[in-house]
Amino acid sequence: MRCVLALDQGTTSSRAILFDHDGAIVSLARRELPQIYPRPGWVEHDPEQIWSTQVEAAQEALQSAGIGPRDLVAVGITNQRETTIVWDRETGRPIHNAIVWQDRRTADLCERLKADGLEERIRRRTGLMVDPYFSATKLAWILDHVEGAREEAEAGRLAFGTVDAWLVWKLTAGAAHVTDVGNASRTMLFDLERLGWDEELLRLFRVPRGVLPEVRGSSEVYGAARAGIPEGIPIAAIAGDQQAALFGQLCLTPGLAKNTYGTGCFLLQNTGRAPVASRHRLLSTVAWALDGRTDYALEGSVFIGGAVVQWIRDGLGLIRESSEIEALAESVPDSGGVYFVPAFAGLGAPHWDPYARGAIVGITRGTTGAHIARAAVEAMAYQVSDLLEAIGMDSGIALPELRVDGGAASNDGLLQFQADLLGVPVVRPEVIETTALGAAYLAGLAVGFWSSPAEIAGHWRAARRFEPAIGRPEAQRRTARWREAVERSKRWVVPGESG
Repeated sequence: MRCVLALDQGTTSSRAILFDHDGAIVSLARRELPQIYPRPGWVEHDPEQIWSTQVEAAQEALQSAGIGPRDLVAVGITNQRETTIVWDRETGRPIHNAIVWQDRRTADLCERLKADGLEERIRRRTGLMVDPYFSATKLAWILDHVEGAREEAEAGRLAFGTVDAWLVWKLTAGAAHVTDVGNASRTMLFDLERLGWDEELLRLFRVPRGVLPEVRGSSEVYGAARAGIPEGIPIAAIAGDQQAALFGQLCLTPGLAKNTYGTGCFLLQNTGRAPVASRHRLLSTVAWALDGRTDYALEGSVFIGGAVVQWIRDGLGLIRESSEIEALAESVPDSGGVYFVPAFAGLGAPHWDPYARGAIVGITRGTTGAHIARAAVEAMAYQVSDLLEAIGMDSGIALPELRVDGGAASNDGLLQFQADLLGVPVVRPEVIETTALGAAYLAGLAVGFWSSPAEIAGHWRAARRFEPAIGRPEAQRRTARWREAVERSKRWVVPGESG
């Protein structure tokens, strides 16, 4: 059996999935990735643990399926985006923990950029909002706060990368320092139309050009494996997790959209061969570059999606396993008037408020843990509904359905509530591992395992459709109450203070 291996390096876990020629899963392995919280609002990972957990998952997936080097045609990488790593080019050792995309330590720097009138210029150039979410301010922070880092960077001795670049560097034993155009477009250092690093932005953030990776397409061979997996296997795809999921859902034509319920929630709509400037505080981003052509997408990003379930488990102790959330939430008929705004790391699109914090409102003496659990699940759907409304206003396209994936997409109650809010069907595919599948497709296309996107288009099949079950007036009433709760969470932290 010939297979493609997808390395799916996410915020809370590193996974490896083998896919056969039909796009079916042959084997899957997972390792949890420890989270590091040095201060409130700060989130870090150990880059060496990113690497070790990814290698362990890959080796287990290959061993359990009995797949050897002759059967493995290519490796594709999909990664948590924006997370920033800086390492020594000679030793390969990171000089600081990875600063995770959720991290808000650079909120004050972003406020200064806005106060200096730079937000619109940066948005026009990059398609992004000025926010700690993106890599540029994280990279600047590391260079400014690690002793000697700026001097080492200017001397060309340091390398910067998002997680994809770090994994390729490690897999090739330092032979390749590359990223793909989609990940590059998430750094706030990349010109979205010229498709290259922007000199003005590099000067603004004081980033030496020598630390940056080479920008390549999303589906091509970057080098051969020398460590971690069987030697000589071509590393043939890089795609940020949300771009990979868009490809894996086969949203290959303008107007098609998907939502991923992962640690965050991410709604992307394919906009074709040109970027669309958002009027509703969404992001314009590169989707992928394939066969010399670049596709773009509009994106709405929610910082805390499935991560709220982890908090219900670890922070409140209401469940022992994340999978138990559905039964607990469904044990009550509704949330009992409770609304949960999980702004643990601020609010993403369309609000972009790094000073917002989580809020639970509507609690009464009769509120139980089940009501809070249900409100947490419903919060994911409310946030996605807000994104879809904004994307629809930007694109002018009314979606006939929403394709969904990610870990929480297995929750029937969540998807039914999502359909109720949106008023359109929500469709779950047979293979919900679409992030890894997208990376596998891109890698397989690069080495001829699949001949063209048209060949793989027939692989997508719906497993279940969730039809709206409530009227629009009721959906609008609930949404209006949700938005009142969101307003109560905003600007909770005073700029310049932690918390």
